[in-house]
Amino acid sequence: MTSALFTDRYELTMIDAALRAGTAHRRSVFELFARRLPDGRRFGVVAGTGRLLDLLREFRFGAEELEWLSAERVVSDETLAWLADFRFTGGIRGYREGELYFPGSPILVVEGTFAEAVVLETLALSVFNYDSAVASAAARMVAAADGRPLAEMGSRRTGEHSAVAAARAAYLAGFAASSNLEAGRTWGVPTMGTAAHSFTLLHDSETDAFRAQLDALGTGTTLLVDTFDTSRGVEAAIRVAGPELGAVRIDSGELRTVVATVRAQLDALGATDTRITVTNDLDEFAIAALRAAPVDSYGVGTALVTGSGAPASGMVYKLVAVEGGSGWRAVGKTSEAKATIGGRKQAFRALRSGVATSEDIYVDDPPVTDGPERRELMTDLVVAGEPAAEHLGAAGLLRARTHHARVIGELPDAALALAHGEPALPTRYR
Repeated sequence: MTSALFTDRYELTMIDAALRAGTAHRRSVFELFARRLPDGRRFGVVAGTGRLLDLLREFRFGAEELEWLSAERVVSDETLAWLADFRFTGGIRGYREGELYFPGSPILVVEGTFAEAVVLETLALSVFNYDSAVASAAARMVAAADGRPLAEMGSRRTGEHSAVAAARAAYLAGFAASSNLEAGRTWGVPTMGTAAHSFTLLHDSETDAFRAQLDALGTGTTLLVDTFDTSRGVEAAIRVAGPELGAVRIDSGELRTVVATVRAQLDALGATDTRITVTNDLDEFAIAALRAAPVDSYGVGTALVTGSGAPASGMVYKLVAVEGGSGWRAVGKTSEAKATIGGRKQAFRALRSGVATSEDIYVDDPPVTDGPERRELMTDLVVAGEPAAEHLGAAGLLRARTHHARVIGELPDAALALAHGEPALPTRYR
């Protein structure tokens, strides 16, 4: 399958016009960044790098794509010939996946000819805008859960491809598992799931349903106890499974009250080790409200896969430098409210005693290196058209998850608060 037509028409019409004008092969630098964070967010999480690199390897215009473009008269024959031979040969640098970003962070920097860099615009934005929105929401939920595990279960609330991307992004940001099997197969995300209310309704009684599930999955399973009456469901679950039952799930009601009642009932029945997991339209605020309740784990769906109110990260992809006769020339928009800071950039996180204090972006300066009080944020993702293997596949995702867990620990404590506020770190251009 090719990813070449996962793009907007104007990417190809720009190439068409640039080829005619003789400017398509000018060396150019494009930058993907967010001018601002979604309202109330203190930081963002970079996600989608591994997915983009996979899609880049499939970015080819085959016979079927070229025939369709020709029939639709999208571009000229000259451009069709260029597309037929297209292979990205440039370089991409950017933030490591799992890294935190702030307004202006040069998350992705694509360097190549104008034509080969501009054609990646829509693909890069569609991946990073969605994946980073989910990962950023997931990170807030992980912080709100305060060490208790979360499972992603939002596949039925988004598109089938987005569901896999969401499960991947949530795992990167610290979720423990997903209900989505394709995310498990493709990206190595641990999967979980037992039964829905329909399974209980299928059987002649709730007790029969519990017995059938226990026969299939063993006493370590999780029984859904709120199909009819939660108290009676808990009593039936322990009567059938015994006090060794792994967990019960609650998917309705005023959760703080219900959870406390169920915990007391389980303990009275001798099931002191039976865990309680809750679902029911949770978001980071609902999770935080349950922090003092005896909840052992959470399942999150709709709020997660829709970015908890910010379904896109607001990232843009802009030309920031063009190579001329005397070297690189910084370029950028100057329009009000949408100005772009041109120039090739390096980015560092300033640290004091291991705590992040600012996002420092060096523009058109001599090389700057790591030091005890700053950490370099950018790394090579693609060199001469070849993606770096360390960012690919399930192993790349696991590295990103590990990196995220480390760098979120650099934030000042106030950055993890759910209250509205300014970005946790100021962006300083040097």
